[in-house]
Parts: sequence; C-alpha cells; structure tokens
Amino acid sequence: MNSSQYGRRSFLRWLATSPAWTLGGAGLLKAFATGARAEDLITAADQALNVLEFEAVARQNLPPWHYAYLATGVTDDSTLRANREAFARYQLRTRRLRDVKNVDMSVELFGTRWESPIMLAPVGSQRAFHPEAELATARAAAAQKHNFMVSTHSSTGVEAVNEALGRPAWFQLYPTDDWNVTRAVVNRAEKAGCPVMVLTVDSQNGALRDTLFKIRRSAPVKCTDCHVGGFVYSAVAGRRPMFEGLDMARVTTQLPLDMTWDVLPRLKELSSMKLVIKGIVTREDAELAIQHGADGLIVSNHGGRSEDSNRASIDCLPEVIAAVQGRVPVLVDGGFRRGTDFFKALAMGARAVCIGRPYLWGLAAFGQAGVETVLSLLRRELQIDMRQAGAASVAEITKDFLVER
Repeated sequence: MNSSQYGRRSFLRWLATSPAWTLGGAGLLKAFATGARAEDLITAADQALNVLEFEAVARQNLPPWHYAYLATGVTDDSTLRANREAFARYQLRTRRLRDVKNVDMSVELFGTRWESPIMLAPVGSQRAFHPEAELATARAAAAQKHNFMVSTHSSTGVEAVNEALGRPAWFQLYPTDDWNVTRAVVNRAEKAGCPVMVLTVDSQNGALRDTLFKIRRSAPVKCTDCHVGGFVYSAVAGRRPMFEGLDMARVTTQLPLDMTWDVLPRLKELSSMKLVIKGIVTREDAELAIQHGADGLIVSNHGGRSEDSNRASIDCLPEVIAAVQGRVPVLVDGGFRRGTDFFKALAMGARAVCIGRPYLWGLAAFGQAGVETVLSLLRRELQIDMRQAGAASVAEITKDFLVER
C-alpha cells in the first residue's frame, strides 16, 4: 500500500467519527468518504469523456490533505460554488445555416498568436499533485500548443519550465514585502525570457479556508510531518526554487498589506515584460489598473480561494470589459469546465480564458497525458460549441450570441 492510499484510509477512519463531518464544508468532506466507485473510474487519460472525469481519479490518487488544498475555497466555499453556478444564468442564441466547416479558434495576445483561447493559469506547488510537477504541465502545454503561466511558487525554476515548454512562459508574480526579493525574482524571470509578468492582487488580505484548516487540524497525519518549517511564509517561500539564493529573512507575506497601485509603475521600471494584473473584478479597479500602466487584465477571484464575495468571475467580466473599452486585452478564470463556459466568456468580450483545477485534475490523475487530454477535450468542446452556435472564428463570437435570463 502506498503512502497516499494509507493516508486516505486513515483519513476516512478518522472522518467517520470526527465532529468535522457536521461542520462547514460537509459537502466536500463527504466527497472524501464517498468518492466514485473504483469500477466507475477511468484508468487511462484517453478514456475520459470530459474533464470532470479526471477529478475523481485525482481524488483517489492524492493524499486527502493535498486534494483538500486543491478543492477547497474560503469560509463556507460560497464563492467557489458561485463560480460554477453562475454559468447557468447565461444562455446561447444559436444561429443556423452558417459555414462552419473550418473553425478558427486562434487568438492574439501581445504579438503572439495562440491556436486556442484556452490558457493554463498559474498554480504553485504542483509537485503536491504529481512528481513531475510543472515540467509535466509545461510539456503538455507545448504538445497541445497552449499558453502556460508559471507561478512564483512553482515547484520548478522558471528556466526548467521554459525548456520543457519550448518557449518562455508567462511569469506570475507574488512581489512579497521585501523589494530586494521582488527585484531579484523579476530580473530572473526576464533573464529567462518571459515576455509577460502577471501580478496577482487578489490575495492581499489572506484567506479563511475553513474546510482545509479543519482537515489539516484534525487529520491523523499532520502536514508539518512533511512540510518542515510549518507554514510561516518565509519558511515556505524560502524552499521555492524562484527564491533560491535570496535572503528571505525580512519576508513575511506574499502580498504586502500596504501595497497600492503605485507598485505597477515600479514593476514596469524593473522590467520590459508586459504587465498583466490578475484579480480585477470591478470597473473602478480596471480603470485604475490601466491608468497605472497595466498592459492587460485577468478577471479572477482566485478560483474562490481568496475572497468571500459570493460573486462569480463570469458575473464580474461584463463590467470590466465595459470599463476597458478595448484598450487592453481582458482574460478571465474561475470555474470553467465545459466548452459552453468558454464560449460565454468569449461572447462577453474576453480575449482568452484560463483554467486551473481542471488541468491539475489531469496532472494528478495521469501526469502529462492527463493534462494533454484535458486540453484536448476542452478544445474539442469549444470547437463543437462554436459550430453549433454558428461562429467560425473567435472573432465572430460576440454578445449577440448571449442571453442573460
């Protein structure tokens, strides 16, 4: 029996008698205990009918604590749920007898044309989900010709990720509260050739991940058994390859509480990389971001993991698009699972759509092959939905295809 299987069985025995069963997040906790029957799980990536089938395999393969980290949101997980539930409010107006023999899903961002508007959002610590971590993800993105954003908290240095990707990735930045560390990390990313820096701004106040912490607090095996140094940020970040060789003694947080819009021009002075701001959800902040030099925006609530707004990313997208008025490209993430989800965001005006959890399910389930298949399935679904709607290119997907009920 491997350690994951042992950990899962121990966790389930604990769960059967734990008071956590009756606390918040019971739906997720119950999922650990029930799960899918073994005979219902796919056993190879190419058996999957859709990306949702990878989640059950990922849950089986991962230690409960790693799966909980991947699956949970904040407080009672309401924003996490909202990201998915909101899609049902939007319906498609499909057109008939249009020439959709040849469908062009390509999009252009900052002078580079991508074959698909589906992009891989930055997610740190991918070694928690598969031994090959970001390298497997990067190779899958390369094979399927998708854009990949590598996290500051990557389990692998940006140079190795770029080599696996076959081209420089976009680099996601957590600036920390030590500008010397920020400067060194940005300089390293630029030296590695990264063309775009993605500044995450939606985690400045921390997050109350109740379901995750209840599991961590009560589970029979403690996370600190493996994560030496506990969860003090400087200790955790100091083990990340992107901080290797840097003095982390004064670092206390990934996003300083006193960070303001003035950080944007400071970052632009450090680098020639394009600056994209991730975590914008209002028209006011979209305007301020552009005023302070942002080259692009990502509408995001961090997959429901950072704020308790109970407001879905897809609901935030229209007001940001309206505020931007085409001045910079707008991307979006949060809860995207099916081709129709992507179509709806593109119809609202998003230039591209980012995914997080789906490709991590594929990674945890079958490594590189799982990520490749997730991307292939989503691209196929979007292509079919474009044909059904009567749109032969992404450029033809406009708000005329969309109805809000």
